[in-house]
Amino acid sequence: MSQRGVCRAALGIASAVMALALAGCAADRPKPTPLENFQPKASARQVWSASIGSIGFSMVPALRGGNYVVAASDGTVAAFDAETGVERWRTRVNAGLSAGVGSDGRFTSVVTRGNEVVTLDSGREIWRKRVTSRVVTPPLVAGERVFVIGVDRAVQAFDAVDGRRLWTLQRPGDALTLAQASVISAFGNNLLVGQGARLTAVDPLRGTVVWDISMASPRGTNEVERLADLIGPAVRVGDRLCARAFQSAVACADVAKGNLLWSRNVGGFNAVGSDADLVFGADATDRVTAWRAANGDVAWTTEKYLYRGLSGAIALGTNVVFGDFDGYLHFLASNNGEPVLRLPTDGSAVVGTPVASGATLLVATKRGGLFAFRAQ
Repeated sequence: MSQRGVCRAALGIASAVMALALAGCAADRPKPTPLENFQPKASARQVWSASIGSIGFSMVPALRGGNYVVAASDGTVAAFDAETGVERWRTRVNAGLSAGVGSDGRFTSVVTRGNEVVTLDSGREIWRKRVTSRVVTPPLVAGERVFVIGVDRAVQAFDAVDGRRLWTLQRPGDALTLAQASVISAFGNNLLVGQGARLTAVDPLRGTVVWDISMASPRGTNEVERLADLIGPAVRVGDRLCARAFQSAVACADVAKGNLLWSRNVGGFNAVGSDADLVFGADATDRVTAWRAANGDVAWTTEKYLYRGLSGAIALGTNVVFGDFDGYLHFLASNNGEPVLRLPTDGSAVVGTPVASGATLLVATKRGGLFAFRAQ
């Protein structure tokens, strides 16, 4: 595992081991590749912006009911109309947050640094319940339930209305786990969660395992190097779900059948994006690759953004979009990776993964800026 990989992802381990893992983080890193000049081949305009306060975790806006729901480190939670940016509601949960945000349009859940799951009903707090481990993955709110996965990989379900704990799924796991947002999503009648390098389908009513498959084969000579936890958010197109396994692989599965479609060994620690034909992602050096969704063969690669701290990827029309550590949005042509557009935000790093509502793309920055762009 590279020094950069260790520095960019916190490990859920004892402090003594953590200190050992972080030794050398101050070592010089390669300089970011300078951005080249190019003639834009597409156009977009900023349609609205807002601010919610600094974001110190991998916040991915939740898109529900035509609203973007967002959260900041200081406990601010807010909802904005996706098209106009009109603020629907804003509140504070009176605690710093370690994870956010999940929403079904009515119920919204976040997790505090004190390991409390806090749930709001249309912006009004209705309950909070403590869990036993740290949580860095945004909760999933679906079917009037709130699903939470901790860094210990335990999955818990709560009643969204009153906070009753409905079930807990704790499976044997490794002593070393990754404190980075994992996979938790819904498909059909199943809850899909990352359990280390395995994708697990869980019955959301009973908390029992329906199937699980390995998305990667961990490699390395020690526990740190063998970390291969799935990184969220996963991306789904039809029955195909694709995700990155930390520092190990990019893989796709048929979640209707519970079968692995393909897995390719490649380092990296941010979420992948996908359209009907290709899967996109940046590796640990920010080399961008597109794999063919049908079989995992490489379609193209580009090294124009090396060491620029690229965010998770999103496929948008005929382009794939990444943010970087300077707050730029990079639009690359899906078919060949050539740059087609570059848009600035506020100069701070893009966090999480951009989210799209139709033609409106929302990006969040470390300073807490929300920027919505629309293609012209």
